[in-house]
Amino acid sequence: MLPQAGVFRFLWEICSGEVEEGSALRTFGRLTNYDARISEAILFVHHNSIGYQLRVCTSLVEPFEARIGSEYIVLGEMETTAGNVPVIQARLLMDADGMNFPLLEHAVQEQRKYFQQRDGRSELETEVVNKRDV
Repeated sequence: MLPQAGVFRFLWEICSGEVEEGSALRTFGRLTNYDARISEAILFVHHNSIGYQLRVCTSLVEPFEARIGSEYIVLGEMETTAGNVPVIQARLLMDADGMNFPLLEHAVQEQRKYFQQRDGRSELETEVVNKRDV
């Protein structure tokens, strides 16, 4: 059986605890740190003047050429460590330099609005369903 494709979730949603453990997801951010010895990368993004960091376990995608400061898209499963710190177990880590991330964010938001309208759900109902289904 193939793994789930992964729903786009923003880094700030993941860091705020909106995504359940075991969920397949996609997200993006700037690579700020990579430690090959412990197979861990750190992605960073600014949203509403707040900086968010997310740990990414890279053991399944190594070796890869990490370029600090480059933008990356990650596909993987959500895990939490002791202290409820979110970590993504990456099964794909792709350099995405040159990609227009504000446009990608806008597209994801528009897609969510479309699905909301199509399914006839209120914003609150959709949020509850997303938390349950993701």
